[in-house]
Amino acid sequence: MGPNGSGYKVLVIDDSNTIRRSAEIFLKQGGHEVLLAEDGFDALSKVNDHKPHLIFCDILMPRLDGYQTCAIIKRNAHFSKVPVVMLSSKDGVFDKARGRMVGSQDYLTKPFTKDQLLQAVQQFGIVQQEVQ
Repeated sequence: MGPNGSGYKVLVIDDSNTIRRSAEIFLKQGGHEVLLAEDGFDALSKVNDHKPHLIFCDILMPRLDGYQTCAIIKRNAHFSKVPVVMLSSKDGVFDKARGRMVGSQDYLTKPFTKDQLLQAVQQFGIVQQEVQ
């Protein structure tokens, strides 16, 4: 659980409405607050306004891809400690390595299950709580 025993504030960045909706449902069932963004630009303003505890970021997005979005978030001193978990429909070694290079903590293959998503939140939300 996040601060004050409540859930974490989680931002999900994905250009797929279906993925955003399922992530939102799973996370809310887990007791978390959910923010949704449909691309990297949308996400950057939401990170700034809402200061999420954890971010799930799709890799393949128009305009600003997941790697670029993650790199920009990590370059900002205020948000560099926020865990970012990449989302991809491919389970590729190259994608995982590239994700780590831009500072992501982990990698989840789509479609993910409710358990996988909530487990990632528990695992990385704790890291963020210790940092703050």
